[in-house]
Amino acid sequence: MMGKKKHSVSSAKKKQQRIAYGFVFPYVLMFSIFIIIPVIIAIFLSFTYFDTVRAPSWVGFENYIYLFTSDEIFMQKVLANTLKYAVIVGPGSYILSFMLAWILAQLTPKVRTVLALIIYSPSLTGGITMAVLWRIIFAGDSSGYLNSILLRLGMIVEPIVFLQSQDFLLLIMIIVTLWSSMGVGFLAILAGILNVNQEMYEAGYIDGIKNKFQEIIYITIPLIKPQMLFGAVMAIVGTFASAGIGVALSGSNPTPQYAGQLIVNHIEYFGFSKYEMGYAAALSVVLLFFVYLVSRFAYRLFGSKD
Repeated sequence: MMGKKKHSVSSAKKKQQRIAYGFVFPYVLMFSIFIIIPVIIAIFLSFTYFDTVRAPSWVGFENYIYLFTSDEIFMQKVLANTLKYAVIVGPGSYILSFMLAWILAQLTPKVRTVLALIIYSPSLTGGITMAVLWRIIFAGDSSGYLNSILLRLGMIVEPIVFLQSQDFLLLIMIIVTLWSSMGVGFLAILAGILNVNQEMYEAGYIDGIKNKFQEIIYITIPLIKPQMLFGAVMAIVGTFASAGIGVALSGSNPTPQYAGQLIVNHIEYFGFSKYEMGYAAALSVVLLFFVYLVSRFAYRLFGSKD
């Protein structure tokens, strides 16, 4: 009897495992096809010369050596622009998401819902649509909204070509990206704050918390770490996903005087304009490594210790 029971229990467990594997398999398959295999192919191509016509030829580390020693545009312009853009947009959009979510959480439900929808809606707009809107605002003639206002106020004597200017293009890219960065990460943080047990705040004030800042640091953030981690990941992804906004705004790749040229644009330029897929793959691997480091840093801040 005991043997039969053990056999029936083990067979039930195996059946449950097969069902579990069946549910997981589609995700694993899609993840492998669209993530793992492309990454492996990109790493392989980064060690080759590949012009999309002839078969890839092995060149070893030549692409990486050229990238860090001979590509002056990358080292002087692209890398500097990418670091400025990432340092401002990544943490900026993340901090802004948290601040707006916390402010909205203090409002009444009806007002909160309306404002959350207004803040979230720009993230639903495609990059090209955004570029059309902002290109009208920053148009380089007197018909541009900003130039028209500045001319009327007497602050300038002739229109400024903002989107072709080395001094303004990167700044405009940062403004546009921040404006549209309140996406699902913002909603996740807002939901996390709204679900914090209010009794925790009451207990905190009994234990010595004296102001809202201490309330945020010692209660809110520790209790919503999963949402904070998700928001950080989405901020990182959104930062690099929106990197093409410079090309959309200026209308050219490379951007004028490389003022808004980021690593993503550099990859597209070499891959789809010059057809140097091997070198573009090397750039992609460098970008992947950079994103991985930033993601690990975010996980160390907000990831679970368990």
